[in-house]
Amino acid sequence: MALGYNATLRNTMLNAITTAAGASALLRIYSGSRPATGGTATTLLAQLTCNATFAPAASGGVLTLNAIADDSSADATGTASWFRIVKSDGTTHVLDGNVGTSGSDLNLTTTSIVAAQPVSVTSFTISEGNP
Repeated sequence: MALGYNATLRNTMLNAITTAAGASALLRIYSGSRPATGGTATTLLAQLTCNATFAPAASGGVLTLNAIADDSSADATGTASWFRIVKSDGTTHVLDGNVGTSGSDLNLTTTSIVAAQPVSVTSFTISEGNP
């Protein structure tokens, strides 16, 4: 059986993501198979800049990111399948996850990305739930 954490501890773990990401972290969206965490990235489809304040304090085991600026011109055409957040330095890995249009941590208006077209995030929440 998996461990279960109290709400304060879950929120503390999530708030550590905000600290690690820092101001204006970069959200990179990729096609292809997601590599091992922090592994070599696949094809970069788009890069968006997170808010200078990454997220408000987590509540109830959920971290909801502040607004993320659109990418006005996607880098490549493909199907978005995973994302990576790096610090604003462009190299320091923070986390990886899956992309979708609903029910994912990162939800886009569409996972069909077209080069030179805009890319928008509809929602981005990270949950630290108990089994």
